Amino acid sequence: MGVHDGHRERLKERYLQHGLDGFNDLNVLELILFYAIPRRDTNELAHALLDRFGSLESVLDASARDLQTVPGIGEHTALLLSLFRETARRCELNGTRRIRTILSTADAGRYFLPRLRYERDEKLLMLCLDSQKRVIECGQVAVGALNEVKISIRKIVEKAVNCRAASVILAHNHPDGSARPSKEDELTTRSIVNALKLVEIPVEDHIVVAGNEYVSFAASGLLGKNSYF
Repeated sequence: MGVHDGHRERLKERYLQHGLDGFNDLNVLELILFYAIPRRDTNELAHALLDRFGSLESVLDASARDLQTVPGIGEHTALLLSLFRETARRCELNGTRRIRTILSTADAGRYFLPRLRYERDEKLLMLCLDSQKRVIECGQVAVGALNEVKISIRKIVEKAVNCRAASVILAHNHPDGSARPSKEDELTTRSIVNALKLVEIPVEDHIVVAGNEYVSFAASGLLGKNSYF
């Protein structure tokens, strides 16, 4: 057994005994990399990943393509690392499928966070609710920053009408930056609210997601009398 084998066994034993308690980001990456690179010291590679992306969270949030820009990271290793993000997203989404009614801003936040927190592109979603605030359908209605993407207000209205929605909740993400709504967000939301008002479908809230945080238009008073929460 070489020196690297001894290090691997010690890290594995620490994990089996105590979980990740006492592990720093470097140790966690080393442990993961053991299973993609069985016959090589992974310490230097773990350092390179942290130097490139800045943190363990950012490494695991990176795309397989971006991971392969780090010397020594091949397709096999990049696939393994990127699986953590996608697996976490799948588990969180599975949890939200049990949410069948949206009765508050907190419910809306729990519903949309896992749907948008991992997205790298800005997306606008619309959740259609029935008269009992039960979920009918949630779908994407636009891709791109709200101040850049050409949003079809007509298609949004048609979708809400076709779903026979009694009300809707909008949500979009800010992949880089704060969850604070921009002026463009407010203007676009106002346009959608006014269009849906013509067919008597109120917008109950607009949730803006950034990372693990979200801001509610309704809770912030940005919907005024249009908020029914």
